[in-house]
Amino acid sequence: MAKKTLLNAKDIHIILHRLACQLIENHNDFKDTVLIGLQPRGIFLAKRLKEILQNDYNISNIKLGQLDITFYRDDFRRRDEPLAASNTTIDFIVEDKNVVIIDDVLFSGRSVRSALTALQSFGRPESIELLVLIDRRFSRHLPIQPNYKGRQVDVINSEKVKVSWLENDKKDAVYLLSNN
Repeated sequence: MAKKTLLNAKDIHIILHRLACQLIENHNDFKDTVLIGLQPRGIFLAKRLKEILQNDYNISNIKLGQLDITFYRDDFRRRDEPLAASNTTIDFIVEDKNVVIIDDVLFSGRSVRSALTALQSFGRPESIELLVLIDRRFSRHLPIQPNYKGRQVDVINSEKVKVSWLENDKKDAVYLLSNN
């Protein structure tokens, strides 16, 4: 499998700060805004953004939750092996809040659709936005578009985009994997 680097650690650092600034422009002090990272890989991005907002831009009291969508997916029964669920940790009310759903890669839109369904269990938000590090824009199966995106990538369906996080993979990078 061939591997091409799309983003290195420096690129990711710059993109994360740009995304943080865009969030500040739209949500000011985050008094009425909560961040929800999608399990398993969106939480790395969500935690990083929270750290940047707190440490570099002095925004306090940012509420961050983790949402598992495993059993809300429309394909979870179609797999040969059983899926293992991750933890959902949302220890605040989303009712009447501005929710920013955060994931690493937007591919078909099915994960986001599942997140919207799962989020209903926690109340009715005032608004919901989507932030992704990578937007694979030509592979959408559902009419879902990100409000915030780090990088837009045009790849064919047989190619995969893999995001490596320092916390999990010992290195920040985004790769394009292909069978060539």
